[in-house]
Amino acid sequence: MSRKVIEIAAAALVIGLCAAGALMIGAKAATPAEDDAAIAKSLATMLRAGRTVISRNQDKINDPKLGDKGLDGKTVLADAVKIYKDTTGVDPASIDANSRHGKLIRMEMESIAEVLDGTQQTINRQGVGFKGFIPAVFGRQVSEAFGRRATGLAEMKVTAPPKLVRNPRARADDWESAVIKDKLMLASWNKDAVFSEVAKSKGKDAYRTAMPEYYAQSCLTCHGAPAGEIDITGYPKEGAQVGDLGAVISITLYK
Repeated sequence: MSRKVIEIAAAALVIGLCAAGALMIGAKAATPAEDDAAIAKSLATMLRAGRTVISRNQDKINDPKLGDKGLDGKTVLADAVKIYKDTTGVDPASIDANSRHGKLIRMEMESIAEVLDGTQQTINRQGVGFKGFIPAVFGRQVSEAFGRRATGLAEMKVTAPPKLVRNPRARADDWESAVIKDKLMLASWNKDAVFSEVAKSKGKDAYRTAMPEYYAQSCLTCHGAPAGEIDITGYPKEGAQVGDLGAVISITLYK
């Protein structure tokens, strides 16, 4: 190879490397933390979508005269996916199934279908009004089903400040308790913000996210005033007001 050819090839290589560098600068690659944040937000959005479907169908679920409610796993999942797509602009089926995000979101969708298919006998029972299958119960059961599928990869839980936890399995762990007390319950906390950091979970490093949720008017049927009055679920009301911190979606993504 002549010296001139070698010089031309070298110059082309330099130009190519510079162009690649410019592209990397102009289109910054996502950092692992940014990937983790996106995955956590996606999982929480799907959980919220599923709870919304259950909330919208509470009257139907609790109708003592109606048998088959038409709320099997396939139907509820389809409705949840539609809400997810409307919220994010993304079809979860389009997320690469071989990526960590794709695997986890599919595990969650499978969990939603599993929970609904497993509760058909309860919600379709005639002659019974309140079935006890409310959004909070749905959220806990989906989180537990997801945890079984994602063992060692991820966990999800809906927890709350100590005085609001009604099911022992939803109690906050040490990290969640500290974040709730020292961050989310502060009057200065931005209600649109989530808190995330790399922290230990069960002895392993993990990207942990706490997403606060605040009471809406519809929540006060069970959680509002007067404090101490027994609600339809059999628990005493907390006397909460619209806008109070009511729950926290905790997402753990193991490193």
